Amino acid sequence: MKRYCLTLDLIDDAQLIEQYKQYHQSVWPEIKQSIKASGIEDLEIYLLGNRLFMIMDVNENFSFEKKAATDLANAKVQEWEALMWKFQQALPNSKPGEKWQIMDQIFKLNT
Repeated sequence: MKRYCLTLDLIDDAQLIEQYKQYHQSVWPEIKQSIKASGIEDLEIYLLGNRLFMIMDVNENFSFEKKAATDLANAKVQEWEALMWKFQQALPNSKPGEKWQIMDQIFKLNT
């Protein structure tokens, strides 16, 4: 199993951050199904201030390219992504339209 760690910022507004947290307390079932169907075995999101940190454990069938293509064809995923983008903001070094950025691992205790 492979693990990816990604980061993204939320708009630095306490009310928006609270709304974002509430949405993630009851993620739409279609979104959870899409995540699982893509080969993501487990996914966690952490928040500190307005910085998000996501950990994804994926199986051998997962690829970012396949997930992106499948998401583009799924109207419910597109609706969710448009809604979430109201709360999110790209990191300063992001390319246009880029949201989550993959982080590089720089240390692991048990290798």
